[in-house]
Amino acid sequence: MSSSEGAPESWISSFCSLMGHEYFAEVSEDFIEDDFNLTGLQSQVPMYKEALEMILDVEPEEDEEEEEEEEEEEEDDEVLGDEKPAGYRRDRKHSRVASDLSVIESSAELLYGLIHQRYITSRPGIQQMLEKYEMQHFGVCPRVHCNGCKVLPVGRTDTPGQETVKLFCPSCYDLYTPPNSRFQSVDGAFFGTTFGSLFLMTFPDLDIGAKRAEAGLSPTSPANTNTNQSRSSSLASSGAMTVTSPEPPPNQPTQINGMLTSNFAPGLGEGHIYEPKIYGFKVSERAKSGPRMQWLRMKPADITELDEAARYHATHGGGGDDDSDGDGDTEMSTAVARTSQQSAIEKRKKAPLRRRRQQQQQASSNKADQMSINGGEGG
Repeated sequence: MSSSEGAPESWISSFCSLMGHEYFAEVSEDFIEDDFNLTGLQSQVPMYKEALEMILDVEPEEDEEEEEEEEEEEEDDEVLGDEKPAGYRRDRKHSRVASDLSVIESSAELLYGLIHQRYITSRPGIQQMLEKYEMQHFGVCPRVHCNGCKVLPVGRTDTPGQETVKLFCPSCYDLYTPPNSRFQSVDGAFFGTTFGSLFLMTFPDLDIGAKRAEAGLSPTSPANTNTNQSRSSSLASSGAMTVTSPEPPPNQPTQINGMLTSNFAPGLGEGHIYEPKIYGFKVSERAKSGPRMQWLRMKPADITELDEAARYHATHGGGGDDDSDGDGDTEMSTAVARTSQQSAIEKRKKAPLRRRRQQQQQASSNKADQMSINGGEGG
């Protein structure tokens, strides 16, 4: 494969252009050449050095390997003698090179995936993933109430070989299997468990809850004019199709901990949950065919209920100043130190009283013993 300029295409570019690898970002060679970014990967990847050379398009050093191969072939020739079949050396060398090359290729794919997991959490990597996200390279959420929210590729584990890649929807906070089967062979560890949340924290201004107009029901589309006219009566008669979300209570904050409140699971809550109906009547939750686990889709109407820090300060009487927030641990430690100091002082005050009581008890016991001795002598 070659580029438009005639120069051979790099291994990284050819790997990312393969079918099913559209989710991958092209890791820069500067990132791979930094040994700090590869810490701990040598023990996870077989033939690590050869795989790294293949990723960086570095020609391997074959002088020492060829000398070792020639020595091994000479030893084999001495053992076999004249019984060697024709083309023995050539076939043996070809099979060895082919087997080693397949192992190196699989190791290079594994190594690149583990490097990719770290690269997309770096600044240039997450910026590259943002461009792919905005261009909808990862697809949209299949859930109706998410209104075509763009999804992110994530993994449920950081260990390779466990699960395939999943798609995370920031509107309903759920995971989905990629709709195309070509992505179901991609390891989820190549994207990891950190990328999804870190992406949303890095770009808090993304309007993930923006509603997308559905072209199939657009009244201005000339191709769908006749279809909309035929469906107008059925859509007007069914009230369950047009569900309006309730208005939030007044005085709602626009941000909580640096995140836009409009991005807090906009696809969840009242008005965004499917309610099964029969002839317009809701199906009871106690019925066998009734709705189950709807609480997983619930979201408080008052978004301030999610601000746990503000609720804690309101409950415990904490001030709203920044200094009071930072001195919470200091005040707590000071209070603990004061209580321990007071208990130590009280113990010191009670120590002389205890000694006096002990002395009185000893004196009374000595008197009792003396009286018993005198009584015995008088008898």
